[in-house]
Amino acid sequence: MAVNTFVKDCDDPNPLIRALAVRTMGCIRVDKITEYLCEPLRKCLKDEDPYVRKTAAVSVAKLHDINATLVEEQGFLDSLRELLGDSNPMVVANAVAALTEINESSSTGKPLIEMDTATINKLLTALNECTEWGQIFILDNLSSFNPKDDREAQSICERITPRLAHANAAVVLSAVKVLMKYMEMMGQDTDFVTNISKKLSPPLVTLLSSEPEVQYVALRNINLIIQKRPDILKHEMKVFFVKYNDPIYIKLEKLDIMIRLTSQANIAQVLSELKEYSTEVDVDFVRKSVRAIGRCAIKVEQSAERCVSTLLDLIQTKVNYVVQEAVVVIKDIFRKYPNKYESIIGTLCENLDTLDEPEARASMIWIIGEYAERIDNADDLLESFLDNFNDENSQVQLQLLTAIVKLFLKRPTDTQELVQQVLSLATQDSENPDLRDRGFIYWRLLSTDPAAAKEVVLAEKPLIAEETDLLEPTLLDELICHIASLASVYHKPPTAFVEGKVGLKKMLPARAAGDTDSDQEVAGATIIPEPGSLIGDLLDMDIGGAAVPRGQGGAPAPDLLGGGLDQLLAGGPPEPTAAGGSNSLLGDIFGMGGSAHAGYVPPKQVWLSADKGKGLEISGTWSLRSNIIHMEMTFSNKAMQAMQGFGIQLNKNSFGLVSSQPLSIPLLNAGQTLDISLPMSCTGAVQKMDPLTNIQV
Repeated sequence: MAVNTFVKDCDDPNPLIRALAVRTMGCIRVDKITEYLCEPLRKCLKDEDPYVRKTAAVSVAKLHDINATLVEEQGFLDSLRELLGDSNPMVVANAVAALTEINESSSTGKPLIEMDTATINKLLTALNECTEWGQIFILDNLSSFNPKDDREAQSICERITPRLAHANAAVVLSAVKVLMKYMEMMGQDTDFVTNISKKLSPPLVTLLSSEPEVQYVALRNINLIIQKRPDILKHEMKVFFVKYNDPIYIKLEKLDIMIRLTSQANIAQVLSELKEYSTEVDVDFVRKSVRAIGRCAIKVEQSAERCVSTLLDLIQTKVNYVVQEAVVVIKDIFRKYPNKYESIIGTLCENLDTLDEPEARASMIWIIGEYAERIDNADDLLESFLDNFNDENSQVQLQLLTAIVKLFLKRPTDTQELVQQVLSLATQDSENPDLRDRGFIYWRLLSTDPAAAKEVVLAEKPLIAEETDLLEPTLLDELICHIASLASVYHKPPTAFVEGKVGLKKMLPARAAGDTDSDQEVAGATIIPEPGSLIGDLLDMDIGGAAVPRGQGGAPAPDLLGGGLDQLLAGGPPEPTAAGGSNSLLGDIFGMGGSAHAGYVPPKQVWLSADKGKGLEISGTWSLRSNIIHMEMTFSNKAMQAMQGFGIQLNKNSFGLVSSQPLSIPLLNAGQTLDISLPMSCTGAVQKMDPLTNIQV
């Protein structure tokens, strides 16, 4: 009865009644109703009144969600395409919104309706006359369109650029998204791209004059934009200076952007601001300001001395949380510039008693262990931490164990008791498996081959990277395509926080030929596994051995270092020991005792399935042979034709892993399976991943 009434109302003389009837029928999510909706909807899509047509366009998307097959069979998609050329801009906008919704629900991962140049020109014509929401729908649709050449891309950019002056922040950010994508297609060095970059700066700066909530969204998007193109805002540092009445979330985000824009030209100005921020009353903001000073020192080498001087001034304030943050960042400065600023260690040691936070205590312990040979009372300082060893945070315990072993290797004559004490605490009294395992490894190293222990523990460490918190490049490219959405605020792809339908995966297009970054080599073939199937855990190589019985109650502690201590003190080479002797408590961990044991190799896992690799399946694992990491891979061609032109490239990762030699597979015939062992080295660029062991290939 009700359905018949709605069908009858679709022929009512009043356009508002007709629109309301078709909208209501579209909202009734019952399959049996859909067959009654088809004819009224077809009439309304061609109604003489634009209000009815725009309502009908949205109803098509609702109907597609209920019964996609029916929409395709009844030709409603073609009707929507015709509405893209409608004379009324609101009808065009709603048609675009409906098509976008339908495309994103595509089960095949491909858009059901492809846009062509003629359709895009119609959308651009309607853009100027649409409401704000209509403009956003059209701009979002344009961001999914790939122009056929630079000339077409430039033409679209010129017609979109006036949207940058719009009063609505969402329209501005949507226009920025389209321009960022098309700039990527046109390369870096063209005059047109340079001009567009200059035009992007003023609207982004203007957004920072809005209310705090809009400011925050703008800042999160700006954070992505300057990671991709820092030149856009390199002269606008002052607008990111913190105001006294900014909410804390705005202050922290501005601080992050300030560091990204810091350069030799503006470092003096930035340091002056940061020092001022360090005297604020908000503890979280002060902590981040102190850390920012350290990041400046690491990023701009010429200003490192000035930054260190500023940190020393802050330590003299004796404010507890300021001192602790300063110690943490000074540790990073020491790692970036070894043997350069050791003169300040004395000042740090004076504040040792005030450190009560785990990270600050661990940082101070690392500094003492790293420069133990230059600190006369290093053994006394480290011994003071041992009194409450079992009550310390695991981070502090691990750092203390390593620092005392370093001290022992540098000054073995007077620290024997200290190292035996810490190894006993770590291996016998601790319930932490990480601490116990590290203690056993040090124990085994020191007792079998002290020379090898020196090479391992006192090895030269790689310098830390300038920017350790940059987003991974493929993730950044995806997020740039989602500017002005929740993904750009969370800095996570939509798949990470949207359940169910994930829609089409958006990525920036490849740049023009010959215009790649100088520090990146483009491989012939690149495999990027999805986040859930990234290559396995590097730390999963389970180095096992015989269990060590704990000391019995009342029995004297065993000599943890055995004969290794005498060898270290005497400076002579170690004598070979039997595999089951008292010095072989963990078995031959590193193959130093003459054993042929090569370590555990995890079974191969499927890294790239055949359905995702267009017939190419890759399984793999990691192995350690002759102290060289190998990537063991099995390539299986499950397609109907031969494959060739293979290449491999590892993105920046936490370990600096890169392939030592090119991937050599001349031809992989249909049905053929080939095993490849590729040696790796740790000489590549380092970038912290989340989680730490993720590696993208």
